[in-house]
Amino acid sequence: MSPGPGRRPTVVPTVESRAVAVTEHPIPLEDIDAHRRELTAYCYRMLGSAFEAEDAAQEAILRAWRNGATFEGRSSLRSWLYKIATNVCLDMLRSSQRRARPMETRPVGTPDSFDGAQRPEHAWVTPVPDERVLDLDGDPAEVAAARESIRLAFVTALQHLPARQRAALILCEVLRWQATEVADLLETSVASVNSALQRARATLADLQVSDAPVGAVTAEQRAMVERYADAFARYDVATIVTMLHDDVVMSMPPYDFWLQGPAHMAQWFLGPGIGCRDGRIVPALAANGCVAFGTYRIDPEGGYFPWSVQVLELDGERIVGHHNFLDTDALFPLFGLPAHLDS
Repeated sequence: MSPGPGRRPTVVPTVESRAVAVTEHPIPLEDIDAHRRELTAYCYRMLGSAFEAEDAAQEAILRAWRNGATFEGRSSLRSWLYKIATNVCLDMLRSSQRRARPMETRPVGTPDSFDGAQRPEHAWVTPVPDERVLDLDGDPAEVAAARESIRLAFVTALQHLPARQRAALILCEVLRWQATEVADLLETSVASVNSALQRARATLADLQVSDAPVGAVTAEQRAMVERYADAFARYDVATIVTMLHDDVVMSMPPYDFWLQGPAHMAQWFLGPGIGCRDGRIVPALAANGCVAFGTYRIDPEGGYFPWSVQVLELDGERIVGHHNFLDTDALFPLFGLPAHLDS
């Protein structure tokens, strides 16, 4: 993957460096790196950014490799790696603001109220490809539960929790660790862990996070998504509207703006969003347990330029969330989408 703007490339120790220092690093790098995906998933839930999560997981792996001689085996290698990853995330969270979605930052808008105001990338919860954080070949029930834990709404809700509460909730509620294990990782007492869990659960309850399950896309939903993609490609707004839930929301980070309801979305598509007409829509890697597309607009110099990674949240055979992430320089490589389409 090409790094996004201002992002450092992933660096993994070379074979030569490992061979020279084999006595200093008794844990094979392969054994550590085997945990990269689950560490990335953990860091994503903690940080709310796919890019920060990959950086944090990489830093945790490098710290573990460099400090392999200090691993005494009193816990499993996996537990030790999670402890390192937690410390990396806690360090990163000390200097960052809480990430959010537009639905949290301002009241619902209308197409006529759009003013183009934006917030920087670090203000937003950003999407992550499922394959980067989920073992898609695992047990279906476990995959479904994992999808639930990377939903955009759930990851956003986690950002409301203080960092150590966040870690305790993810480890206990998502990863099913025992409170004693979490207490050891956080270097605190079991009573403190249980207290943190109680406060975290109360916060999530106050936020009224939906507990609708996020399972695999059904055949009926897949057929609906195909109809949607066809309608979007033809820019048949009337047909698109028939697929929207009455309470559908649309967001477009980095724009600090969101809409609700099929009528306002139709007005948007035919008004400020008309630039998407005659564009292209391309399937992308699944994101946050949801269907995702790359959308492109007509390039005046020929072909089509990237416009958004579009993430669709479904409820039955209706779209309830239509989220468009416009940071294409960073997100299109992450999702395996072409940087440009020919005519």
